[in-house]
Amino acid sequence: MSTYSGILRHDEPLARYTTWRVGGPARQLYRPTDVADLAAFLRELPPAEPLLWLGLGSNVLIADSGFAGTVIHTLGGLTGLEQRGATGIVVDAGVPSAKLARFAAQHNLCGLEFLTGIPGTFGGALALNAGAWGGETWPHVRCVHTLDRHGTLRWREAAEFNVGYRQVSGAAGEWFVAAELELTPGDGAAALERMREMLERRAATQPIGQPSCGSVFRNPPNDHAARLIDTLGLKGYRIGGAQVSEKHANFIINTGSATAADISHLIDYVQQQVAQHTGIHLIPEVHQITGYSDDNHA
Repeated sequence: MSTYSGILRHDEPLARYTTWRVGGPARQLYRPTDVADLAAFLRELPPAEPLLWLGLGSNVLIADSGFAGTVIHTLGGLTGLEQRGATGIVVDAGVPSAKLARFAAQHNLCGLEFLTGIPGTFGGALALNAGAWGGETWPHVRCVHTLDRHGTLRWREAAEFNVGYRQVSGAAGEWFVAAELELTPGDGAAALERMREMLERRAATQPIGQPSCGSVFRNPPNDHAARLIDTLGLKGYRIGGAQVSEKHANFIINTGSATAADISHLIDYVQQQVAQHTGIHLIPEVHQITGYSDDNHA
């Protein structure tokens, strides 16, 4: 008899779960009711079952063939968000980053304003040390709650992880399901105003409202991927239904008919052109899922 109580779907199309609006079906997709329910579900999976964790699906490119395993959909399931003590917040992995930023400011806690423009859940922000506007995720992390594929929950200190630019390593075989953050007391109204200004600047410079994954490439040292791509005249370049945004060169948009293959080929083409003309190898931020994976949050 099953011990879990969330929603399990079979042969679930994944295009509806990603911000690029592409991707074939998952063999099964599970939305847990909470962390304990997710632990119970994982205990019942075969030990070798491929796993993919999805939140808002903003940093992932899933193949047109889909994912031959189980997708854990944290959005709408892992939703815990509460203040702890005077300067702490405990947040589940499925909470949208922008919601967390607003919550912190409404409680006069500052430091997370940069999250307001990041189109993903906080689980993804943890997995990739997400950042924008000069801020990054992990300087605010006190400890994290992890879960392994056997359903074992652990609290781990931030110091147990190696954190760099858009990458986090440590605790292999475990996934982030929650975190405890340490923030700075401040003027919440001023923080909300800074967030409003960030969103205005984002709307003015990025293709908001068009299907994309956010930034495609990491910025190379002392430069910007968008500048390099723009310099080569690649804004507007298309392969099938995928197009380098004419508004921001580090965005690739789905013009309405793109396949995952179109987007993947365009990523490769941009990389090749930049390397050929500048000698710089752009590293994608986006995770390309080709069918089988044990991946972190997206």
